[in-house]
This record gives sequence, structure tokens and C-alpha cells, in this order.
Amino acid sequence: MPQYLVANYLPDDFDPSTVTEAMIEEIHALNRELIAAGVRKFACGISPAGSAKTLRGQPDGTVLVTDGPYTETKEHMGGFWILECADMDEALAWARKGAISCDAVGEVRELLFFPAPEQEPGGSK
Repeated sequence: MPQYLVANYLPDDFDPSTVTEAMIEEIHALNRELIAAGVRKFACGISPAGSAKTLRGQPDGTVLVTDGPYTETKEHMGGFWILECADMDEALAWARKGAISCDAVGEVRELLFFPAPEQEPGGSK
């Protein structure tokens, strides 16, 4: 069954002190519902975008590591769920509930899994 990333986005100037106990309970209630439905594989919040590191391959083969998110934006990912759903429509139905519970813009993407090298046709590594 396909798995989907359901991410929510927060403004760069998001103030965590604005999160109420009611909002936290609503998110917990959604998590309990996702678990009961058997679709939630994993969920968590993530640290602020300001603590992110961006990695860019360089022409000389080195990797440049810089502070902060990799895009120019006024929002950043605040948390996510990994859901196992029958299809995109089911993932979107859950994501709608997440957008309400988190009071945040979100995004849904199917996760793509590729076979490990040792599982490729011909069995070569």
C-alpha cells in the first residue's frame, strides 16, 4: 500500500507560545484517530528552519554545508506524518483534518521507494 508524507508549514516568525492546550489536544485526538484507522506510520514536529543545514554538491566534488533552509521562503516545514493509505484521495482526506488541527498550510506527497542495490535484477551488488 502506498505511503504518503503529510507535511504542515509554519510562518518563519511562528511563535510556539501561541499554541494552546486545546490545539495540542486536537492534534493528539487526530493522532489517536490515525492510529485507530491503521494509517499512521510515523509523526513528529521538527526543529525551526533556522537550525536547518543545507548541503549542496560542488563542481569539485566537495559538499558545501550552510546554515538555514535551502529555499527563499516565508514558511518552513513544522512537522509531518507518514501515512499508509490506499490512494492519494485517502491521504488528502487525512491531510484536511491535519490542516484544521494544526491550523497550518500543508502538502501531501507519495513516498517513492526504490529497491536496494542487492535486490536489483540479476542480483549484482
